[in-house]
Parts: sequence; C-alpha cells; structure tokens
Amino acid sequence: MNSSVSRTKSFSTIFLIEMWERFGYYGMAALLVLFMVQRVGFTEEHATLTWGAFAALVYASPAIGGWIGDRVLGARRSMLIGAVILLSGYLLLALPNDGLTLMYAALGVIVVGNGLFKSNAANLVRRIYEGDESRIDAAFTIYYMAVNIGSTFSMLLTPWIKDHWGWHTAFAVCCGGMALGITNFFLMHRTLAHIGSAPDAEPVQWKRLAWVLIGAAVLGTATLFVLKDKKLAVACVYTAAAAILAIFGWMLVTCERQERAGLTAALILTLQVILFFVFYQQMSTSLTLFAVHNVDPAFNLFGTTLFSWSAAQFQALNPIWIMVMSPILAAIYSGLARRGGDVPVAAKYALGFVVVAAGFFVFAASGRYAVEGRVSSWFMVAGYGLYSLGELLVSGLGLAMIARYVPARMSGFMMGAYFVATGVSQYLGSVVATYAKMPEGSLSPLESLPLYEKLFNGLGWLAAAGALLAILLLPLMGRLARAHQQSHDRAEGAAAKGQLATAE
Repeated sequence: MNSSVSRTKSFSTIFLIEMWERFGYYGMAALLVLFMVQRVGFTEEHATLTWGAFAALVYASPAIGGWIGDRVLGARRSMLIGAVILLSGYLLLALPNDGLTLMYAALGVIVVGNGLFKSNAANLVRRIYEGDESRIDAAFTIYYMAVNIGSTFSMLLTPWIKDHWGWHTAFAVCCGGMALGITNFFLMHRTLAHIGSAPDAEPVQWKRLAWVLIGAAVLGTATLFVLKDKKLAVACVYTAAAAILAIFGWMLVTCERQERAGLTAALILTLQVILFFVFYQQMSTSLTLFAVHNVDPAFNLFGTTLFSWSAAQFQALNPIWIMVMSPILAAIYSGLARRGGDVPVAAKYALGFVVVAAGFFVFAASGRYAVEGRVSSWFMVAGYGLYSLGELLVSGLGLAMIARYVPARMSGFMMGAYFVATGVSQYLGSVVATYAKMPEGSLSPLESLPLYEKLFNGLGWLAAAGALLAILLLPLMGRLARAHQQSHDRAEGAAAKGQLATAE
C-alpha cells in the first residue's frame, strides 16, 4: 500500500511538470505557423517547412538529452535544466520584436530545452513503474493525458490572447506556464528523491554540468543556422534518419541474446510510429491552414450559433478528445491486466491506423457539404475525434512500448532515439502538408477546398495502407512478444535464485 502511494505521489510530480511544459510548448505551437505567415511575412509553404524542420529538431534532440540523463547529469537534473531552458526560449518569443534572428534564436533555445526535458521526464515515469509491467500501459496513457490537459488550455487560450493583446503577449503566457511548472516541481521534488538514473544519486559534477551547458549553447546556435537554411535542415533530418537506424542496428548487435526479440519488436513498432507522425504533423500545418481557408468558425446547432473559434483554436480539439478518451482506455487496460488479459501493443497500433484513416476520410468528405467553400466546424470535431483515438493507440503507447521492450539500462537513450524517429516523420509530415499549398496570390475558399480534399483523401489511403501492414505484421509481433516475455521470465527467475542463494 505504501509503495503504491509513493508511486502515485512520484507520478503526480512528473505529471504536473509535464502538464505545464506542454502548456507552454503547445501554446507556442498553436501560433507559430500563423505567426510566420501573418506577422513575419512567410509564404504558407515556407512557414510549413520551417515548422517541420523545427519540429524535427525538437523531437530529435531528446536522443542526446536521454544519454545525458542516463550517463552524465541524471534524469531528474536534466529534466529540470531542460525546463529552465524552455522557459528562456518562450521568454525570447515574448519580447516585442519580430526580427527573424530573434525568432530563430528562440526556436534554437526551445530545441535544446526540449532535448533535456522530454526523454528524461518519460524515463522517470518508466523508472517509477519499473518491475510492474501490467501497469505501464495505463501509466503512460494517463501520462499522455497530462500532455493534453496542458495543451488544451493553452491552444484555446493563446489564440484568444493573441487576438486581444497581440502575439508576444500570447507567447508570454507560454513562459508563465513553464514558470508555474518549475515552481510546482520544487514544491514536490522530495517525492522523486528515490527515483532517477545513477548520476542522480551522486553529488553534482560541476565540470560535467559546465560541458553540458557549453554543448547546449553550441546546439542552440547551430539550430539557428539550420532553420535559416532549408537544404541544411533537410540534410540534418536525413542524417537523423540514418542515425536512428544505426542506433537500433548497434543495439541489436551488442545486446544480450535474450534482449534481441524485444529490441526487434521495438524497432518494428518505432517504424510504424514514424508513419503515424506524418499524420500527426498535419494538426499544426494543413489542418490549421484548412481551418483558416475553408472551415466555418461558428459552431451552429439547430440554426443557433453556440460560439466561434479562431483557426488556431481548432487544434484544441485534439487534446480535448485525448482527455475524454484517455481515462476510458486506461481503465480498459487496467481491467484487462487485473483479469490476466491484454491486447498486444501491435494490435493497438493496427487499430490506431484504422481510425486515423477514418478521421482523414471525414475531413475529406466534409467538402461535399461545403457552403461557398466553407465546411461545418462539426466535421472538424468528428475528424479530430477519430484522429485523436488513433493517436492514443499509437503515439500514446509509443513510450510504453519502449518501456516494455527495451532493457532498463538502455531506456533513457532509447526513448531519446524514439523521439529522433518521430522528429524525422515530423519533417516528412510538413512536406506532405505542402501538397495543398495555395496558388500564389489566391485565397479563395472555392479554390483551396479541392486541394485539401485531395490531400486528406491521400492521407486517408496512406493510413489505410499502414493499417494493412500493421495487421500483416501481427503474427511476427506475437512471436517476438512471446520470446521477449520468456526471456524476461527467465531473467527474473535467475535473479530470484541468486537472491535466495545469497540469503542462504
């Protein structure tokens, strides 16, 4: 009982700082593409690809941060330092200056902060529930809900604040949210005193810390130049793709024989996640621009307007649906675990692609009912509902998959590698989004609607192909999962015998 209470308190501390960190990040994300188009003067294609390159770097940087957390500073310390750096990045965006250099510098700082924060926060959740495989899926589903509580409020709030008080005031709110998360962590940090990686148990190595901060400054500066140069950004993305395959290859070659089945399963599922994030990237790009050009902002019911949203606020439908469905799925997973049953992660992935496909077909079908090129906002509600269920089944279990199949000694690094994979697909998703770019100088809803219908239909069929592939891989994934479980059981049995011999 005491162990359960201790775990709950530890989990709550991570849950809350993650919630506020995501408040800041998604509040910024809801505005950034539109800020580049409407304030800085980028074309939609330029803004979409810049966002894609930034998102790729944001998701790739945790590979380095995970290694620093595992081997250099400790997961707890790295997470906290990352949070402080993120606060600095949002503060730079809040400054009343629309200069490109300042914007790129702010994005570089955010990349560095996210790298130190993201994989280490997830690694701490994994360590809290280490040894309790039956609760990992439920824990990470609730953890994923923290992301969406924070993002829901910020995605609704920051566009509204932008409309009333300006862009930089809205970015300042993101900074304030991160400050609240850091303050809360300091108030609750004792609940994590026994949770962390090996360096967390040692005194601070100031020389190591200095080198990490120097490296952070170099990475932030490099990011500034990468985002300015499209060719360099693309080269970095593809280098990251090659690196992730090399990392998995090296792990498979050097791991213990009994660990190989789990790592192979993790590789296959990570490749499926790469495909999923092509769809996920549409939320900040094509779906937001679709809302600008072709969605009626008013929510009408039986001829009465209930309320209206700006284009950026439609992104909040995603986390709203996640919050509605996360507790239901977590309860289902926990109930199955209590009865000794479970739905394999691979089967959840396959179902996830099915519902993502359905979501994009809904977005595409909305055009048939358009009035003067504008579709009802309720189609966005329905499409985002299916899209979000797919996200919970795929992306929401991605970290749980790493926790389940990857040995604890590799978990921080491998969670970082997983984020590299998702970063690559973020850029690929932004490239896909540009297929619906508007003709130069044209903003007519009647002209843009067919472009978006074609894009969303294509994405629906791509997701359907992903679902078919995932279904065909189910027998192989079943064999790998059983081999991994048998190896895990043998390792636990050997450890128990060792403890018994020591006691005797």
